[in-house]
Amino acid sequence: MLYYFLYQLLYRDYAPFSDSYFYKGLNVFQYLTFRTAWATITALLISLIFGKKVIKKLADLKFGQEIREEGPASHHEKKGTPTMGGILIIGSVFISTLLWARLDNLFLWLALGATTLFAAIGFADDWIKIVKKRSLGLTGKQKLLGQLVIAVAIWAVLYFLTNYSWNLSIPFLKETAEPFGVSVIPAAVYLLFIAFILLGASNAVNLTDGLDGLATSVTFIAMSALTALTYVASDRRWSEYLDITFNPSSSELTVFCGAMVGASLGFLWYNCPPAEVFMGDVGSLAIGGALGTVAILTKQEFLLPFIGGVFILEALSVMLQVSVFKLSKRGGQPGKRIFKMTPLHHHFEMTGWKEPKIVFRFLIVAILFALLSLSTLKLR
Repeated sequence: MLYYFLYQLLYRDYAPFSDSYFYKGLNVFQYLTFRTAWATITALLISLIFGKKVIKKLADLKFGQEIREEGPASHHEKKGTPTMGGILIIGSVFISTLLWARLDNLFLWLALGATTLFAAIGFADDWIKIVKKRSLGLTGKQKLLGQLVIAVAIWAVLYFLTNYSWNLSIPFLKETAEPFGVSVIPAAVYLLFIAFILLGASNAVNLTDGLDGLATSVTFIAMSALTALTYVASDRRWSEYLDITFNPSSSELTVFCGAMVGASLGFLWYNCPPAEVFMGDVGSLAIGGALGTVAILTKQEFLLPFIGGVFILEALSVMLQVSVFKLSKRGGQPGKRIFKMTPLHHHFEMTGWKEPKIVFRFLIVAILFALLSLSTLKLR
C-alpha cells in the first residue's frame, strides 16, 4: 500500500520535476530490503502496542488454556492463561505486509491465504477446546483433512495460474536448481510433496508449542533464516552466484517473512516465561503453514528441515515414541518408550530440567540449525 502511494504515485509523478529531497527520498520505497526491514519493525510495534489489549480481551472472553491431565504436573498451574494469542501474530503480519509489500504479487497472496486457512483450522480447534473445556479440540482426522484441502488448493493455484516449475531443488546438487532440468517431476506427484511439506510443517510447529516462549522463539529464528533465503532466491545475481532456483515471483515473500519475524518477536514479549498468553493452535498451525508455503514457493523444501530443525526434532520424537510403543506391545503387555514423555521438550522436563533452561537450550539449537541452512547455500 505504501509502495503504491509513496513510490508509484508521489515519487514517479513529482520527483522528476522537483528538487525537493522529500520526493527524491521516496525512491527508497522501491527497494525490497528497505520495505522488509520496515515490515519487520511495523509488525513488532503492532504486537507490542496491542498485545496487552488482546490479552485483556481474551481474558474477558474467558478464552483460557486447558491442560492435558497426563502432562507434567508443573503445567497445571498454567490452566486458565489466555490462549488464542496467535491472532495477534496473524493480525500483525497481515497489517504490516499489506502496508509494505507490493500487492500485485500472486505468491504473496498465496502465502497470506494459506496462513489464514491454517489459522482457521487452529481457531476451530481452540474454540472447541474452550467451549467444551477439554484439552483436545478437533480430531486428528479432521485436522489432517483440512490441511490436505489447503495443500490441494495451493497446488491448484500453482498449476492453473502460474508457471511454477515442478523441479525438486536439492541442496548440494546445483543441477537440480534448473527449472526444467534433471529433477523435474510430474505435477501430480508434486502434489504429494506439497501435502507432505505443509502437513509436516504445520503439525511440527503445533507439537513444539508446549513451553512458554518455545515455539515463538524458534519461529523467530526459522523465519529470520527463511527471510534471507527468500531474498536471495528472488534476486537473479544472488541466485546465479549461489546456484539456487531463481524465482522473481517470490520477491514480496521476503516482506511477508520479515513481518513474521517482527510479529513473533513482539509476541515473545508476552509469551516469554512465565507466559501471559499462549498462541494456541490458531497461531502454531498458521506459523507452520506459513513456513511450509514459503518453502514451497521459493523451492527451499529440502532446506526446511534445517531451517526449522527444532520443529522436526519435536515431531520425530512423537513419531518414534508412538511407533516403538505400538511395535513393542506383546501379549497385553504395554509397549516400550524411548522418551519419558513426548514431544521432546516434555522429556527434558521429566528429567528435571527447568522450563526456561529447556527453552534457551532449544533456542541455541535452533540458531545452529538456521546457520547450517544458510551455510548450505554455497555448498553446491
